[in-house]
Amino acid sequence: MKPEILLVDPMMPAIEQALDATYTVHRLSAAPDRDRLIAEVAPRVRAVVTGGGTGVKAAVVDALPNLGIVAINGVGTDAVDLEHARGRGVRVTNTPGVLTDDVADLAMGLVIAASRRMAAGDRFVRAGQWPKGKLPLARKVTGKRMGILGLGRIGEAIAKRAEAFGMSIAYTNRNPRSDVAYRFIASPEDLARESDILVVAASAGPASRNMVGRALLDALGPDGILVNVARGSVVDEPELLAALTEGRLGGAGLDVFADEPNVPEGFFALDNVVLQPHQASATVETRTAMGQLVLDNLEAFFAGRPLPTAVV
Repeated sequence: MKPEILLVDPMMPAIEQALDATYTVHRLSAAPDRDRLIAEVAPRVRAVVTGGGTGVKAAVVDALPNLGIVAINGVGTDAVDLEHARGRGVRVTNTPGVLTDDVADLAMGLVIAASRRMAAGDRFVRAGQWPKGKLPLARKVTGKRMGILGLGRIGEAIAKRAEAFGMSIAYTNRNPRSDVAYRFIASPEDLARESDILVVAASAGPASRNMVGRALLDALGPDGILVNVARGSVVDEPELLAALTEGRLGGAGLDVFADEPNVPEGFFALDNVVLQPHQASATVETRTAMGQLVLDNLEAFFAGRPLPTAVV
């Protein structure tokens, strides 16, 4: 008999076909009554496959007595209680590395779009306003000072792209890195004060929750640009909205939000913010590669081999 798994979020069609070929897949997103489905299949489910933003609640983990692995289709692990999983003897994997380039690409796209007011310009042309006037001047990108909150794989990839724009780069991290030439600034607020553009690439968790608050936004200032491709929880969203509305912050490019897919409507009327629906890794190539890593981790788990990208 095929091992039974619980699929929380839909995946690429080819990946789902591969899952169906090897496992009995229970699709939570398609269930009319999710709690009922979980109760019906709980004793037989050996694996949960879920997205990085969705994760799996500890109560669901506890409801699956024979659960052995949570395979996250994403790099973030903040939506899974890792200590709880460890205590239950449940392995956790993610998909690092394969999405780094796409996230870094989108981060730079948001830097350019927010600085050059590209979304506002698009709306201006579509609304037939060009014959009637001109947009306000935008901000130059080349040669700016970029600060990066979190210099992991993604943060470093963003820095390398920023170098091509002639930017000076500084960063803050849990610890300074000896293998990079970028300037380390220990205080996030000091980093913001010395940046024209601040990119959030920090891991989410209790230590980074609301790290980007009023003091940091004010340090970035009325000409500064904030870009967030990490997690919405790292930014104090009401404070960000207030800073943008009041002109205390120059602009923002946001791919992530605190309560996805619900975005505060106050952002919608602002011309100094570019909004994306959490699309950083959303390319055919990367989602396929991420899905393959999920398949590889599941195969290794059921074969009793070391997991390729184990977190727990």
